[in-house]
Amino acid sequence: MPVLDAVLDTLFGDPAIARDALYAPTGGEAVSVRVVVRRPDEVVGFGETRIHTETTVFEVRTSEIAAPRPGDRLTLDGITYVIQGEPERRDPDRLIWTLDVRPS
Repeated sequence: MPVLDAVLDTLFGDPAIARDALYAPTGGEAVSVRVVVRRPDEVVGFGETRIHTETTVFEVRTSEIAAPRPGDRLTLDGITYVIQGEPERRDPDRLIWTLDVRPS
């Protein structure tokens, strides 16, 4: 997978795409990580009602965070976010965590 590693190095090294953040596991020391921030709108169904909501998702390499958990925190641009829900590895090679976060 050296080719994939090189692609991810380029992606997460590009300042137009990825940014520096601090990751703090519950009860642990904060470490610097690179994140790709996405803020997709989401439509959630509730019965016959559909609710439009803004979401924030951080993507981070599994090589930088081994096992993120709900309740862990990420700080970006002075704003602290809390991981809500179970982190997912959606990419086929499971190299990137997708973290659903909310401001704390």
